Amino acid sequence: LVPCVTMLFLTLFLLFSALFPGAFNCCTKISDEIPNGILRRVERFEIQKADGLCHLEAVILYIEGRKFCVSPRIRKVKKWMKKNKHEILRKKAHGRKQRRSQTIRKKEKKQ
Repeated sequence: LVPCVTMLFLTLFLLFSALFPGAFNCCTKISDEIPNGILRRVERFEIQKADGLCHLEAVILYIEGRKFCVSPRIRKVKKWMKKNKHEILRKKAHGRKQRRSQTIRKKEKKQ
């Protein structure tokens, strides 16, 4: 009985993740404060809209492979985003193109 329940749960989980791939990448909590030191280290950012599967507006900041979810209403985040528009990560349908754009961005920073 236990293996059947485990297999059923795993099957449902895989089906859900295939049908709703963004559900596990949504920010569920956001911070209303952010230290300046973190903003200086941001490699790229993404804007999460409050539609579809993600029910919370957020700015996702990526630093050294980690993500931080902050409120898009923080004044210094708004100012920082205007200054760093070129670092936005746009969600693409194909992961390969996204990885390639990240690689190109890293090469540009080195030059």
